[in-house]
Amino acid sequence: MKKIETMHQAMQIPQQNQEYFSRSDDFSFAGTHLLLELWQAENLNSIEIVEEALIQATKTCNATLREIRLHHFSPYQGISGVAIIQESHISIHTWPELAYAAVDVFMCGKAEPAKSIAVFKSYFKPKRVQILELKRGLFDNAEMVL
Repeated sequence: MKKIETMHQAMQIPQQNQEYFSRSDDFSFAGTHLLLELWQAENLNSIEIVEEALIQATKTCNATLREIRLHHFSPYQGISGVAIIQESHISIHTWPELAYAAVDVFMCGKAEPAKSIAVFKSYFKPKRVQILELKRGLFDNAEMVL
C-alpha cells in the first residue's frame, strides 16, 4: 500500500482576523461546531419559541446576532432556520411529528458555543440529547504564521 503524503503551506492570518481563531498549546482552529440531536422534544412547531431560543442562545454564548431567518412548513409541520451571527451561525431543523430537532452551533472567536446546550434544553425540553463537538479549520500551530 502506497503512503499518501500531503503538503501544508504556512497559514498567514491577517492581524485583524487573529481574534477569531482559537488556540491551545499544540493547535489552532477556526471555530467550534456543535451538532445537537434533541429527541422527545417539545415546542418544535412554534416559530415564536424557535426564534426566542435562537436569540437567547446567541446572547448566552456571548455572540453577536446579525439576522434570523425562519421558515415554517405548511401544510406539514416543522421549522427550518438560521441565526446569522458575527461569529458564524446557529441553525435548527425541527420534525415535530418525530419530536426531534437537529441544531448546529458553529462559532469562532471568544464566543462560547457550549453554553447554548442549556438554552436549547430549556426551550425544547428533550428527554435525550446527543452532542458531537468538532473543531473546524484545525491546524498545527507550527503551520500558522501570525
